[in-house]
Amino acid sequence: MRLSNSHSFELKPNESIDYFLDGRLKIIQSKYGYRFSIDAVFISEFVTPRKGDIVVDLGTGCGVILLLLLLRHKLSCAIGIEIQKELAFQAHRNAILNGFQDKMHIIIGDIRRLPFISGFADVVVCNPPYRKIGSGRINPDPTKAIARHELLISLNDILSTSKRLLKKKGRLALIYPAERVCEVMVKLNKCGFEPKRIQIAYPDLYSRASLVLIEAYIGAKPGMTIEPPIIGQGNYAIPS
Repeated sequence: MRLSNSHSFELKPNESIDYFLDGRLKIIQSKYGYRFSIDAVFISEFVTPRKGDIVVDLGTGCGVILLLLLLRHKLSCAIGIEIQKELAFQAHRNAILNGFQDKMHIIIGDIRRLPFISGFADVVVCNPPYRKIGSGRINPDPTKAIARHELLISLNDILSTSKRLLKKKGRLALIYPAERVCEVMVKLNKCGFEPKRIQIAYPDLYSRASLVLIEAYIGAKPGMTIEPPIIGQGNYAIPS
């Protein structure tokens, strides 16, 4: 279901508006439920959309990744898919609040059953749930639990949907825990993607890697660039 621009963006009692990038971006999000993290900022800076691209964000949450991309790039269209109605409504209102309602469209739906034609997107981006079922305590807050654990989607679901949506030579950008990087690389290759760029994030100079950002192309030749590392929160601090 696509949300209409006729919806109001008045705040609900459990929501706040946070200001990011010196006030250039305004984000409606939950005060106590799921809130976006620095991971979303990392992936928005890492991915390489081109002028006129159509970008799809799988599991868009409050829409922050698409908002950041629209601030920096001349996209043709930005589509966010979100299965949780509360988060989808936040993303929809964030598009209006930041003046992107003509280019940013939010769909409430399951990424495994999307009503789109195949091969229409130039870029798919995803900040997916990191934890497998059975690994760690599930948060009692359902919005946090679905965002963090593979309760509704798996890595295989993300890859198969991305492959269907992307044009030939289309590209997929993911961010994943460093401990799962081998799993991600193997599954990308099995699904017909070739990893072309990676960037590794470290909490500090003395700790092991925490996250890996990967950009992969459909049907590309082997060969990969390893970008300079990200240390801590990079150049950003997010609203707490």
